[in-house]
Amino acid sequence: MEKHFLPITKKELDYLHWDYVDVILVSGDAYVDHPSFGPAVIGRVLERTGLRVAILPQPNWKDDLRDFKKLGVPRLFFGVTAGNIDSMLNHYTAMKRLRHDDAYTAGGQAGFRPDYATVTYTKILKQLFPEVPVVIGGIEASMRRLSHYDYWSDTLKPSILVESGADILVYGMGERPILAIAELLKRPDWRNHLSEQRQIGFLTDDIAPYQSEEPILLHSLAAELKDKRKYGDDFVQFERETNKREQRTMIQPHGDRYVVMRPPYPVATEAEMDSFALFDRMMNAPHPKYLKRGPVPAFEMIKNSITIHRGCFGGCSFCAIAAHQGKQISSRSDASIIAEAEDLIGRDYFKGHISDLGGPSANMFRMEGRDLAKCHACARPSCLHPKICPNLHRDHRPALHLYQKVSKLKGVNHITIGSGIRYELLLNEDGQDPTAAAYLHELVDHHVSGRLKVAPEHTDPEVVRLMRKPEFSKFLTFMKLFRKENERCSKNQQLIPYLISAHPGCTLDKMSELSKIAREHHLLTDQVQTFTPTPMTYATAIYYLEYDPYTGKPVHVAKSDKERRDQHAFFFPKRPVSPKKNRK
Repeated sequence: MEKHFLPITKKELDYLHWDYVDVILVSGDAYVDHPSFGPAVIGRVLERTGLRVAILPQPNWKDDLRDFKKLGVPRLFFGVTAGNIDSMLNHYTAMKRLRHDDAYTAGGQAGFRPDYATVTYTKILKQLFPEVPVVIGGIEASMRRLSHYDYWSDTLKPSILVESGADILVYGMGERPILAIAELLKRPDWRNHLSEQRQIGFLTDDIAPYQSEEPILLHSLAAELKDKRKYGDDFVQFERETNKREQRTMIQPHGDRYVVMRPPYPVATEAEMDSFALFDRMMNAPHPKYLKRGPVPAFEMIKNSITIHRGCFGGCSFCAIAAHQGKQISSRSDASIIAEAEDLIGRDYFKGHISDLGGPSANMFRMEGRDLAKCHACARPSCLHPKICPNLHRDHRPALHLYQKVSKLKGVNHITIGSGIRYELLLNEDGQDPTAAAYLHELVDHHVSGRLKVAPEHTDPEVVRLMRKPEFSKFLTFMKLFRKENERCSKNQQLIPYLISAHPGCTLDKMSELSKIAREHHLLTDQVQTFTPTPMTYATAIYYLEYDPYTGKPVHVAKSDKERRDQHAFFFPKRPVSPKKNRK
């Protein structure tokens, strides 16, 4: 069968001779048919089962809503996602200024999606087609699945299920739950069987079916609004539970109803991960509709890269990856990755350089616990902090051998590792990973683009503790190792540290000390970001509560715009306005 894009227009439906569609996926992103874009993956997963799937990318929500009607009414359901990132993070800077570009839109143009896109799209669909089920998913729905602090409105918001009116929420990586939902929604009595599903959320009047499971019952939204400490208690319960391999149902009262979150699927196996790699079904390009509007920047950035695993056990307090993708690592087989590399080599735009073989942290590929029985009930948010877990099997050989195999493919001239790496894994201070040195040799010799990005984030002991990052001395140790490796192979590659200003626990004095230490060590500091509170992370909970929910101890939080600007200004001071530019 000849490959084609999933249809996004009525003309394409007619060309395919489709007189109905089973599923319509509504997305805040432009449609890019590539494995790095969620709607494309979900669409192809459903298509592979024989369903007719159409995509409605970036519909106009401000006119007479004709875009929402143009593909007709789906036989099974509408699927809604804000896109690859939270729509508010997409729209606004850390200082809540409106962004003037959008990497997930053709031509990089801003303004093609609404604020709180999942809620806006779902409300419109429920208004137009009240009888058609709406399933919401993606990072925005996933990280707003329970009550959550929203930085942009400075409020504690209810579950996005309540705000949007959606029928079902899929959290985390959606391939397995969406297939089960598609089967479920073929049944007229589907509402009676939601309790049998995994990795979904929904609203219900009756929680009796879950009592035998000993579910986690969180405080109600009303109680959290009345007493912040109840939200703090709930956050700790949520984070501890989502860090486990085996989780329980979570229930939270919202008014006279209950939000129910069913446990997730088990960690994806290698065979399942291979089955999710749908590059061979995809066009691996943006839809041709966008040709006149210009390239999609996010695609241009990743089009020569390959994702080899998902999940992260780093546990950084400001990061949503573990709560969305999972703490455990799910990796693809070498054969599947090599097949995608061979497919990439054959694409017109490929010029010989694979820009990444990675994931959230590139060097976590195939890493897991030595004794998985010990991992099953472990609730640690990080396998690396405060110290590396002795049960973690830190073997870099799988990644090392993969790089070497792909490098030998005809047509591959160069592979760089564009994903971040966890440098503390390469220090091998406890002697448990003799493969770390060989990995670092390979990395520096062949796979650094000239600059290696790592993330120490800060220098202050209390701030890095709250960040769940290693002490700064470990970064300095790694920097020496990196420079030594460069001397060995006669290279002058640079180490680029990612740093964060205005993180909970950070004061002006601590930022001043950070900038001083950075100058002393001649660090390149063009990658300093102001902390942005994003829903359902530990750092965001501290920002909202102004204390550590695990200890109850107060934490300094830079909440005023002035202090946030002043902290950032240690690295990016405002330049004086020239007299000419200031004239009227």
